[in-house]
Amino acid sequence: MSVNKVILIGNLGKDPEMKHTASGVPVCRFSLATNETFKNKAGETEQHTEWHSVVCFARLAEICGQYLAKGRQVYIEGSIRSRKWDDRDGHERKSYDIVARYMQMLSSSANGNGTKPKEAKPTQASQASEGDNPFRQDEVSDIPFRPLP
Repeated sequence: MSVNKVILIGNLGKDPEMKHTASGVPVCRFSLATNETFKNKAGETEQHTEWHSVVCFARLAEICGQYLAKGRQVYIEGSIRSRKWDDRDGHERKSYDIVARYMQMLSSSANGNGTKPKEAKPTQASQASEGDNPFRQDEVSDIPFRPLP
């Protein structure tokens, strides 16, 4: 038995980048920063930021591309996947991606201070009034995150 599971809580480093595979499957990529605070040997507080490359596919990719923006805090569950590629000089390189399977938005806006995130494409959800829940009850099960109250 083996397990490949990653859980991250962090902030987007830039707006998500949307593309499609040759067969038309949506792909969304974004960078996610996680921070660790610790005390060094001298007793001083230090902070280390780790950057993660996150990729998601299909419906989750569409949702991330539409609702996420730089600075937004998110919870991600997924797995680590390595990939090999050749650089311009022909040297083999290896990089690691987090393949997201679940995403939960944690902040109510891009920077967490109440300002509005980037404008989403017009959908039924974005056309609802602010006081209404933008998701019909029967649609909630199709969304890989819970809408904020």
